[in-house]
Amino acid sequence: MTNLLAPFLSFGITLAVLVLLTKGRMAKFAIDKPNERSLHEKPVPRTGGVAVLCGIVGGWALLGPPAMPVLASLLILVTVSFLDDLYSLPVPVRFGAHFLAAGSFAFFYLFPSIGLAGIFAAATAIVWMINLYNFMDGSDGLAGGMALFGFGFYGVAAFLAGDDYFSLLNMTIAMSAGAFLFFNFHPARIFMGDSGSIPLGFLAAAFGLLGWENGDWPFWFPLAIFSPFVMDATATLLKRLFRGEKFWQAHREHYYQRLIRMGLGHRNLALLEYALMLAIGVSSLLAIRHASGWILISGWGLFFFTAMRRIDSRWIHYLK
Repeated sequence: MTNLLAPFLSFGITLAVLVLLTKGRMAKFAIDKPNERSLHEKPVPRTGGVAVLCGIVGGWALLGPPAMPVLASLLILVTVSFLDDLYSLPVPVRFGAHFLAAGSFAFFYLFPSIGLAGIFAAATAIVWMINLYNFMDGSDGLAGGMALFGFGFYGVAAFLAGDDYFSLLNMTIAMSAGAFLFFNFHPARIFMGDSGSIPLGFLAAAFGLLGWENGDWPFWFPLAIFSPFVMDATATLLKRLFRGEKFWQAHREHYYQRLIRMGLGHRNLALLEYALMLAIGVSSLLAIRHASGWILISGWGLFFFTAMRRIDSRWIHYLK
């Protein structure tokens, strides 16, 4: 019974820390000032990720935390990302930390079942998820909502598979993200920052692979659950690489950013994305039950392709 309280403890800790971070002098720490590449119009603190991680670790402490490689990887990512929020660390330092955390996790949990080549592929996939989650953290309520729904559906899937401990680990993340949305939904009083988006991206990929390794869900399930982020970030990155641009530099070319700039607004975008995340999550759970995952992936892939083509067309007219 005590274990069932872990997600609620995570929620409460996150709320309490957020209150502290948005009051007095703390509200003036690590300010994200508007620039030509951002979508916000006034300075906002970007320390919300600290509250999210405090909530997650607090909830995990009640459960009996996962093995050290997960916590060690999170510590590496949180430390480097927080320093990056403050001082803008060089790209090689950031990517080095990402590969160290991802490689350590993949080696400890997946070797020897997938071999060294598989470890490299898994680490690369984790690093990509780390960065695409960071790329998509650019609108009020978006990254927090993806964490709420994404890890929430991880938790439900693990519970249905009989893996209660792993289910609660994921539910603590979802509840922490839910608490964060009270302060981050438009108009946002605090941003997640790299110290939140980077660890959440890591956990999305790492726990996705761990659930597959444990037999809680098929390989395609994490890709489907987080597909709103995966599809937008991947398509945008490929376009920028094709044009010879530096993909790691901040910009406003993601599909969600275009929708906001064309008049949809932060609030409506978040609600639209939540509806999409909910639909994908429910359909993915049903697909697991009926062993129709690749049909689901194909169907949602067609949906994303059509939606992105339509946004591209509207964007051309908007720029004229």
